[in-house]
Amino acid sequence: MRELLYGAAYYDEYMPYDRLEKDVAMMKKAGINAVRIAESTWSTCEPQEGVFDFSHVIRVMDAMEEAEINVIIGTPTYAVPTWMVKAYPGVLAETVKGRGIYGARQIMDITHPVYRYHAERVIRKLMEVSAHRKCVIGFQLDNETKYYGTAGKNVQLSFVKYLREKFHNDLDAMNHEFGLDYWSNRINAWEDFPDVRGTINGSLGAEFAKYQRSLVEEFLGWQAEIVSEYKREDQFITHNLDLWRDFLNFPYFSRLTAS
Repeated sequence: MRELLYGAAYYDEYMPYDRLEKDVAMMKKAGINAVRIAESTWSTCEPQEGVFDFSHVIRVMDAMEEAEINVIIGTPTYAVPTWMVKAYPGVLAETVKGRGIYGARQIMDITHPVYRYHAERVIRKLMEVSAHRKCVIGFQLDNETKYYGTAGKNVQLSFVKYLREKFHNDLDAMNHEFGLDYWSNRINAWEDFPDVRGTINGSLGAEFAKYQRSLVEEFLGWQAEIVSEYKREDQFITHNLDLWRDFLNFPYFSRLTAS
């Protein structure tokens, strides 16, 4: 970039009435030269499964291009649409508190294959209408991504696979490393590995939280590979970071901090 970017997130979809022209004029007056759009509007971009409508995205890109304001396109994957949860309730993260209920953003299992299938499809459709645009200077992957406490069956199974690789299938080494002889927490067969959400062992719990954080790295890397298939050499890929507070919600950490 040859200039310092000064801008804001802009959601034409949220507006109660048409004010795009007025907003662009106000942006120009304020010296704004960049906006981020699209990252929180999956239900608008795909109102029903497989039915896509990017008219709001295109409308804003047209206006910004005419005003010579740069655009950063955010992938819309951090808030799932209602039709997805209705048809595939398993996409909601199963946490230490159980399965979530639709309503808030960031409540999905980022490892779930059905979520991944639909996320990839909407990303690709969005790239097709935006990557070639002159005003688009880069892409934001998801938004403030964390693992959202996801700890369902698929995550538990993949965690056991991770431990088997980490300890080279040596159960004695794993039991010793985490001190699992304490309170009869010892695991004598990989098939008997318990749901880690119930563990009272701080070491095993910390290892699980570490593994959960690695899911975020894999998820963002997966999105980056998709976006990279469409982006030009002069376009960047970025992410909007947020403070990680999730580990405080786990019962083994709560007990440790309380004591």
